[in-house]
Formats: sequence, C-alpha cells, structure tokens
Amino acid sequence: MKQLCILFVTAFFSLVAQAQNADITKVLEFKNASFDFGKITYGKPVKYTLEVKNIGADSVTLENVQVGCGCTTPEYEKNKRFASGETVKITLGFNGGTQGAFSKSATLYFSGGLQKVVTFKGETFTAPETPAPTNGAVQKMKS
Repeated sequence: MKQLCILFVTAFFSLVAQAQNADITKVLEFKNASFDFGKITYGKPVKYTLEVKNIGADSVTLENVQVGCGCTTPEYEKNKRFASGETVKITLGFNGGTQGAFSKSATLYFSGGLQKVVTFKGETFTAPETPAPTNGAVQKMKS
C-alpha cells in the first residue's frame, strides 16, 4: 500500500512538472502580448484587444484571466474552448489612474496547465486646465 501511494505521488508530480514545462509557443500564438498605449490622458480609460490563436492540433480552453491590480479590467469569455486554427479575443482595459509612466500585467490561464503573462505600458499626462495663451506676435486682420 505504501509503495502504491509513493507511485501515485510520483506520477502526480511528474504530470504537474510536464504541464508547467509545456511550450506554449507550440500551441498558442499571441498578437499584442506586449502593448504600448503611448501617451494617454490621465484618468481617461483606455482599452486594447489581445488575440490568441490556437496553432496546436487540439482544442484549448481559456480558463481565466487574472490582472495585477484593480486599475486593469479584462473582458473575455470564461472557459472559452477554441479549436485548432481559431482565435479568441481578450480586451484589457486600464482606468488611466496612474500618474506618469505605468506598466501593468495580466496572466492568462489555459487548459493543460498553460499560462502566459501579457503586459501593457504607457504614460499618462495631465492636460492643461486653460487653453494655450494667444500669440501676441500674430496680428489680427481688419475687415
């Protein structure tokens, strides 16, 4: 009985190690896995779309998307199963509530123990409260 338990535990950890070592690049292809918003207005929400294409032979399920903080919001179909050749879209939103440069991440979890960390970055700026002053050197035309 003791040997059977040891065999079971060894087999379990072997399967977990194989799942963790799976090469996700042989199964999934990512578009916009590292996205740059550039400069955005402070406090103005923005979004971008991440695409995941199944390039493997078997179906894959998008099980979960976990974000790093409350300023990031994912939009996706949970437990979405997609066949070989199909693409799923995940929208990642950012509330713009960080002053200056920012870098955020989200972890995508797929069936078979596959996971991928995607990132986005940018820089917020505060728009001036008053418009630019008029240029005194510009003369107004008389009618």
